[in-house]
Amino acid sequence: MPKFVIEREIPGAGKLSAEELKAISQTSRGVLSKMGPEIQWIHSYVAEDKIYCVYHAPNEKMVREHAQMGGFPANVVSKVSTVIDPTTAE
Repeated sequence: MPKFVIEREIPGAGKLSAEELKAISQTSRGVLSKMGPEIQWIHSYVAEDKIYCVYHAPNEKMVREHAQMGGFPANVVSKVSTVIDPTTAE
């Protein structure tokens, strides 16, 4: 299944409280449960003014639909072509 990285511009994201992040996560999971197993949230990175999310989904349209249903921005959606890590250098 294709993997996508979603860049969400959320001013002050890095200062969100644990409770605020929990609420966002619960909203996302609720939307995902309605959409079915074709789309899966892997994890997210919270930065200063952005959240970067990694998803498995059949296409970009489904990723954007999730964002719209959850009320989340999806400023940039990029399909991952390859994953590299330190073992790639071996």
